[in-house]
Amino acid sequence: MIKDKLNDENYGIRDKRGHWKPFGTISINPPREIFYNPIKLFKYFFKFPGIFFPWTFVFGAITVATYLFLTPSLETMKTFEVGWISYIFFRNAAIILVWTGFFHLKLKTQGTSFKYNPRPLEKHKKFLFNDQTKDNLFYTFCSAIPFWTAYEVVTFWAFANQLIPYVSWEIYPIYCCFMFFLVPFIRDAHFYLTHRLLHWGPLYKIAHKVHHRNTNTGAWSGMSMHPIEHILYFSGILIHWVIPSHPLVAMYHVFHAGLAPTPGHTGYEKMTFKNGVAIPTGDYMHYIHHKYFECNYSGGNTSFLDKLMGTFHDGSEEATKEVMARIKDKAHYL
Repeated sequence: MIKDKLNDENYGIRDKRGHWKPFGTISINPPREIFYNPIKLFKYFFKFPGIFFPWTFVFGAITVATYLFLTPSLETMKTFEVGWISYIFFRNAAIILVWTGFFHLKLKTQGTSFKYNPRPLEKHKKFLFNDQTKDNLFYTFCSAIPFWTAYEVVTFWAFANQLIPYVSWEIYPIYCCFMFFLVPFIRDAHFYLTHRLLHWGPLYKIAHKVHHRNTNTGAWSGMSMHPIEHILYFSGILIHWVIPSHPLVAMYHVFHAGLAPTPGHTGYEKMTFKNGVAIPTGDYMHYIHHKYFECNYSGGNTSFLDKLMGTFHDGSEEATKEVMARIKDKAHYL
């Protein structure tokens, strides 16, 4: 955690409209130089804030605790039964209610400090119930949680019935730990590929535009998606149907997908506390994607993909001009 005066002017600037942005530009990740320097490579992964801390570590810890204490045995999950399936559904819903609800309520009391867009969440007819938060809650609990649960339930059932390759953690601990470690990186690759697909014209109009109605994002915006997008978004767990894995690793994959959108969509760079402590919550790179659409399709840890594809926006005015020109050209040919 970072002790400071908690004044956002020490970390960034506001434009005439009150929009805040951090100093400097967004860096390309992973930086090329780390691969030639073991110390820099170690720091890149384990610094705070960074790749694993705080949020990836938290996602992993929540997954492990849930698997150990709040998940039925594989023996129980050999047959589809309403009891254990509904238990997993309500367990997942409760986790998201507490997790995302905490971010939403805490940041609501923070005002506009470290908030990228100073405006409050919208009351507009483009949202269900003419309310952004209610719209986000509807898609989260009526679509995201059901599809998350469905993927998880079928995967557990397949492991229990030895229909997909199972690896014992007790016999192969190093392999299982390595796969657990790989999950965030597999998730990043899958997210980039599905995200680019969702920006394909027909799929965007049918599905992804629901998520992009949230130009001024909030914590509940993260999993506010059309059901078609949820099918694609959570489908990354299917890799564990092919690659030998352990149920905990597969569960971590779908939990990472379910938990990560919350801090990534808060719309705030930091969450501050009265005792002078702040924790990083925002993803300015992804906020820019919601603002300009035609850029920054990757996650912040794999921004090199956008750089390679010519869609990287580093937060500068020059990059904004390039994106706007690209949008104008695209509109011209449509």
